[in-house]
Amino acid sequence: MPLCDYFSALDDATAVAVLDAPGGPGGAGLDTVPLKGVDPVVVIARLEAVLTGCTYEEARARPRSGRLLSDPQHDEAFVVSLTDTLAEALAALPPDRLLPAATAWSATEELRLDGATPDTAAAILHALSTLAHRARTDGHHLYCWWSL
Repeated sequence: MPLCDYFSALDDATAVAVLDAPGGPGGAGLDTVPLKGVDPVVVIARLEAVLTGCTYEEARARPRSGRLLSDPQHDEAFVVSLTDTLAEALAALPPDRLLPAATAWSATEELRLDGATPDTAAAILHALSTLAHRARTDGHHLYCWWSL
């Protein structure tokens, strides 16, 4: 299962620079949330659809959705962008919507097949929401360091 560290950075260049840091974004001193196996393309687009009320296809079509920013020939890790729409939805998520959103997200095919429960999805959602809130405060974007 791939390692997926979600992190915030000021811009794409700063985000891609984590590939040169031992330990990825955490090793580079960036605000990081490690979430092993939470796919930044499909699973995160499913989350965006749940939080924003759009379809999965609309979420995937948004600028920056699962966009590979690093060299695809890099052997060990990749950096993928998340949409600003998702970052804003996560940052603005009120506490009383967290469990209902997590319940809906945990019912998606990908999370269901991984054995996710509403509680495990809520823990992930809380971590991402907190990261997004800090990123918004700092004027940063969200990214995923995906290590195979």
